[in-house]
Amino acid sequence: MDTDEARRRLDEERARLEEVRASLAEDHLDEESEQENLSELSAYDQHQADVGTETFEREKDLAILERVEAELADVEHALRRLDDGTYGTCEVCGKPIPEERLEALPATRLCLEHQAEAEREVRRPAE
Repeated sequence: MDTDEARRRLDEERARLEEVRASLAEDHLDEESEQENLSELSAYDQHQADVGTETFEREKDLAILERVEAELADVEHALRRLDDGTYGTCEVCGKPIPEERLEALPATRLCLEHQAEAEREVRRPAE
């Protein structure tokens, strides 16, 4: 993938992720604590299951926001790599990342072999 196409795709992905982040911020996830969020609900007339549902939904939204922030950081990192000429090479072995992989995951940092190795490490139980 040429650098102009890669930059275009990364810019589009950054815009999409920033839009998702903004919509989550509209829900005041980044400003409001869970207690503040739940304090709006009257404890007297709220069933425990309703409070549990509110807590679950808030935690789910916070997890989505965390993932969006991580993906946004990956996109920013890929754009910096484009600027310094290292985009499209595996950060572990330095070999070129196949074109098909870059098309599917423009912000990828690793070749398929090293990505699989990293995922195995994450799944490996602590000894």
